[in-house]
Amino acid sequence: MNRKNIFLTLFILICVCSISCKKDFLDVRPNSKEVKFSAADCQALLDNFDVMNALYPIDGELSSDNYYLLTSTYNGLFDQADKDIHRWASDARRNGANSSWIAPYTVVYNANLVIKVLQDDPGNLNQITINTLRGSALFFRAHAFFQVAQLYAKPYDQNSTNSDPGIPVRTEPDLEVESERGTVKQTYDRIIQDFKEAITLLPLTSSIKSRPNRVAAFAALARTFLAMEDYNNAGIYADSCLKYHKTLLDYNSISRTSLTPFTRFNDEVIFHSTTNAAGPVRPSIALIDTLLYRSYNDHDLRKEIFFNPVAAGQRFTGNYNPVTIAAFFNGFATDEVYLIRAECYARNGKIDLAMADLNTLMKTRWDDNVVYPTIGATTVDEALSKVIEERRKELLFRGLRWSDLRRLNKDTKFQKTLYRNLDGTTYSLPPNDKRYVLLIDQQVINNSNLQQNPR
Repeated sequence: MNRKNIFLTLFILICVCSISCKKDFLDVRPNSKEVKFSAADCQALLDNFDVMNALYPIDGELSSDNYYLLTSTYNGLFDQADKDIHRWASDARRNGANSSWIAPYTVVYNANLVIKVLQDDPGNLNQITINTLRGSALFFRAHAFFQVAQLYAKPYDQNSTNSDPGIPVRTEPDLEVESERGTVKQTYDRIIQDFKEAITLLPLTSSIKSRPNRVAAFAALARTFLAMEDYNNAGIYADSCLKYHKTLLDYNSISRTSLTPFTRFNDEVIFHSTTNAAGPVRPSIALIDTLLYRSYNDHDLRKEIFFNPVAAGQRFTGNYNPVTIAAFFNGFATDEVYLIRAECYARNGKIDLAMADLNTLMKTRWDDNVVYPTIGATTVDEALSKVIEERRKELLFRGLRWSDLRRLNKDTKFQKTLYRNLDGTTYSLPPNDKRYVLLIDQQVINNSNLQQNPR
């Protein structure tokens, strides 16, 4: 069992997903390395939205401070792992082949399969098509690696990146090869290398927003370098992205009463992907943190568009994936890129530029019937605080808050202890706690030689 490790499970999942599509992408013998797959199938495999663009991990969102649950709601949750993750139990972990680990590594497997087919037998595909397919596969692989690293590896730290355990970085579709965790540095080196190569191969734009393109790779590198606290590079790639895609939605044109006010693939979206769904953060039961809701100005249209009042509090309705279940948009959009560049400007002492980016964004979120109060700052700390405050309020349920907490907790100015109050018991998560690195799924540990994260 160990030799085939966790990726034998992927074969089963991939085959199931493929059966549901119009054609069978894979014809696999479980004990063989041979895969019957042609270059002509590559685009179809990469276009399988339900596998390549959906089901990215949501457990970071379950662990974050965007929401809370009533005790009665918590007690009514069906999945014990959901309950444990919600209250940061020290032994919280998944115990089956669930999408927090398996789904992103299915993306990795498919990407590796495409890369290998293109290398070994590209058929009669022209070079532009080969480049686009390879670039797309590299983008998807890096996107999946990044999502997994935010949960199961320590935050990037320059002082320990060469020794902290990373995640398995699979670069070939051979299921017989054992998985190893490597280091955090090796993890991020691979993510960056994949995105950078994708930039050289992908077209500037794509026909549909579920397909990767060069602008999306710029945005992805900006997000990656931000998580690494490499603010120079994060700013460079955010700037590169905004040179080609700077459109922002005018929230004055968005419904203030709809439960799904945003359209899928709206004008701000650069690349569309989503998390999987999980009980605790379903909009029908998750209540928005009260202090967070109160932090919005009454003339800030997000206060009406992002939230729907119910008897118990506020529900979230600001999903760029217009569904009423908890499959949240976690792709790339212009608003995030503006906020990345603004933060990098602030950290590099360029206060005026930071405030210019922040005001460009915030004007589109302000009620046109009220004079917009231009945001200003006189010091670096003031500028940075204002940018981070708006980042907190703009990017709810994008799968980013957990990563931000891990990064910002290193700075005493932004450290935060999280609390859950359930049935008279208060649970807490202090800054930089070991529980900011989740435990790897138990089935993965059982079926591999991977090292579990410490507790």
